[in-house]
Amino acid sequence: MTDFDSIWRTQDEIRTVVNAVVGECIFSLAYSQERTAIELELSVRLDEDAVSTLCSQFPISGDYDGEGSEGTKFVFFL
Repeated sequence: MTDFDSIWRTQDEIRTVVNAVVGECIFSLAYSQERTAIELELSVRLDEDAVSTLCSQFPISGDYDGEGSEGTKFVFFL
C-alpha cells in the first residue's frame, strides 16, 4: 500500500529545497507509481555544478534524470 502522506511530505521538502537553492522554478513535481518514485522537472536548465549542488541539498537521495521538455529533471526513488 502506498503511503501518500509520506509522499506529500517529501514533495513539500523537495519544493522547499528547490525554492531556496534555485528559486521558484518547478515545472512538474509528481509521484510516479510506475517508477515508485517522485519525479521533478524544473522550468530551467541547470549546468553540471548547479545539478550537483542541488542534489546535495535534497532530504532524500535525488538523481539527475536528464533534460525534459522544459528543463532539468530529477528522480527520487522511494
